[in-house]
Amino acid sequence: MAGGLAKVGLEHARELSAEAVQVFVANPRGWATPAGNPAQDELFRAECGARSIPAYVHAPYLINFGSHTEATVERSVESLRHSLRRAREIGALGVVVHTGSATGGRPRAEALAQVRRHMLPLLDELTHDGDPYLLLESTAGQGSSLCSRTWEFGPYFEALDSHPRLGVCLDTCHIHAAGHDLAGPEGMRRTLDLLVETVGEGRLKLIHANDSKEAAGAHKDRHENIGAGHIGAEPFRELFSHPATEGVPLVIETPGGKEKHAADVARLKELRTAANA
Repeated sequence: MAGGLAKVGLEHARELSAEAVQVFVANPRGWATPAGNPAQDELFRAECGARSIPAYVHAPYLINFGSHTEATVERSVESLRHSLRRAREIGALGVVVHTGSATGGRPRAEALAQVRRHMLPLLDELTHDGDPYLLLESTAGQGSSLCSRTWEFGPYFEALDSHPRLGVCLDTCHIHAAGHDLAGPEGMRRTLDLLVETVGEGRLKLIHANDSKEAAGAHKDRHENIGAGHIGAEPFRELFSHPATEGVPLVIETPGGKEKHAADVARLKELRTAANA
């Protein structure tokens, strides 16, 4: 966002030879809901369309619809509504939001009921063809997470009536750290099979392609560059060959500056070519 979505964001994507982008439309670690710049919004939409680059918005990290604190829930509603509105204005296909946790020692069922009360109305507001999908991103399983393993998407989807504008953003680092050993024999394939079995075909809309600094089941969210962590490169090739990922964009959230990011993009393209050979 800093410097302008189109002026800076898309130029950065071009320098990395990226084919998709994910942006923030507000401070990811705050509650502010800034208005957009209509000129930048229109330029961003036009440039993404001209270059066939799908765009996504990541909602702020503070959002937690399972919180026991009323103020946090109210701010979460306001923040996510802002991200959804801004996504529509810039032509983004989806808004990624973390699934949150049941704080204050409350039961999971109670927290999910609260998710339903406050998140389902936001989904019901998505009534136009140009509205984005709301993409649930599971966590690495820290604390009282509401969704970290693939099967935990099931109760979350049920709480939201499997809304037609609801989808999944699968973070490979998170799912590995949560306990799905993607580096094990056919670990990626089995994990994707479980996800499809849980939420149905066509619900996987975006993948955060990140290696992991930690071993499977460590419950620590520490991203690593592609092929340099505990997942390794081969599972990403396996990912590209799974039917559930066909046409699904990947976004990297890996460490390092422009040089390392460009290397990760290039590595993923090589693995995609190998998977399709």
